[in-house]
Amino acid sequence: MTITLAIDTAAPRLQLGLLLDDGHTDMAIDEIATGHAELIFGRIAALLGRNGVGYADLERVVTTTGPGSFTGLRIGLSAARGIGLARGIPVIGVSSLVALSLAADGPAMVLLDARRGEAYFQTFAGPGQPMTAGELVPMVIAQAAIVPGTTLITTPFVDIAALARYGATLDPAGNPPEPNYIRDADAKPQTAARIERRGA
Repeated sequence: MTITLAIDTAAPRLQLGLLLDDGHTDMAIDEIATGHAELIFGRIAALLGRNGVGYADLERVVTTTGPGSFTGLRIGLSAARGIGLARGIPVIGVSSLVALSLAADGPAMVLLDARRGEAYFQTFAGPGQPMTAGELVPMVIAQAAIVPGTTLITTPFVDIAALARYGATLDPAGNPPEPNYIRDADAKPQTAARIERRGA
């Protein structure tokens, strides 16, 4: 097994998973909506330490890429990239919708409340096997698309152990750690008061 650290900060939790070379997976989970940045490296150090491994033993890092909390995602992605850069190891990005599908044992639909009467929605033939792209749609359309007998996943909390195992198998070249916001940020650059630049 590839020793893999999994990170999820897209939902109001700090979730860490550590896949060891014997196939065992250990986890650390904190129920927090904010404060990921203050806790994340201390929690990683504790998780590694209690399993007798260090940063030097890590062979890859996998992190969720969203959709989810803008601030949380930035923290998780930054931590994963920083560890990867420091150790010279691959960093894998996995869409949060794909990560959530790993909890299913067959065909599944992931439907997350995106507020404003909208939902993040994606269908899967099986765990980690997308049939459609993740998209932002009106909630009523997502609900109308639900297929009876298909596993419906509505929780925003991924199975962090499953994510670690899944990330250990992925090709880094095809799974970059880039944010997958789906919805644009609410904050927009202010342009009304900009002063036009003129050439000399």
